[in-house]
Amino acid sequence: MPSSSEPADYPGCPATVTDALASGRVLRFPRWGLWDVLIGLGAAFVLAFVVGGLLWWIDAPVAVQILVGITAPWLVLCGWPILVTMRRGNGPRIDLGLRLTWADTGWGLLGGLVALVAAGLAAVAMQELVPDLTSAAADAADELEVATGRPGMVLFAALVMVGAPVVEELFFRGLFFGALRKRGVGAVLTIVITAVVFAGFHLEPLRFLVLLPTGLVLGWVRWRTGSTGAAMLTHGMVNAPGAIALLVGVPDVSP
Repeated sequence: MPSSSEPADYPGCPATVTDALASGRVLRFPRWGLWDVLIGLGAAFVLAFVVGGLLWWIDAPVAVQILVGITAPWLVLCGWPILVTMRRGNGPRIDLGLRLTWADTGWGLLGGLVALVAAGLAAVAMQELVPDLTSAAADAADELEVATGRPGMVLFAALVMVGAPVVEELFFRGLFFGALRKRGVGAVLTIVITAVVFAGFHLEPLRFLVLLPTGLVLGWVRWRTGSTGAAMLTHGMVNAPGAIALLVGVPDVSP
């Protein structure tokens, strides 16, 4: 592991690192890495299991089970990268690439269009094999609509379109992508690894090949821009059609 005396930048580091160094800021080499990724993934699954079991045991309302069950793992996926970069790096903004310039926005929007097309084509192909293919989000939305009506659907749509892209990109294209690159893993392999783990993390085997193209495009956007903010924008665009469909009451159209 590199010593703290080594330069803070590394091949594939986010653009925020090079921007900070160019401005004359002294940075320390980030001491977080793949172990933190494994800890974060493991803790997120454990927390989801524990919270889900507890809510079921106390017979919490369906809306509470759905909304809390979805967001509980986010405490780890979002909180852990922020904590480790604050304690052993230069903070989340610099270490995790939290920036969104006009150029980043352009690439993020382009990535969103590409991801929508790629995931849409994959979804059409999968539906040929699995005609009743649906998503966990769509199933949860159906239950939530029955339990809460319009208010619950608005909140759920916001979580899908804004919350999930921010949290998941902070972890996968922020912490995970950076940890791999810092270890010397090449750009292409890093994009592939993060995409595969991202797709598998959703625990929807039938939709794995639908989620995989999205993950690949998200990794490409992060690589091309050096900005996790751009990847968040791309992710939000991918989730937007499904979230909007929920709000207007049409069948699920998300990839």
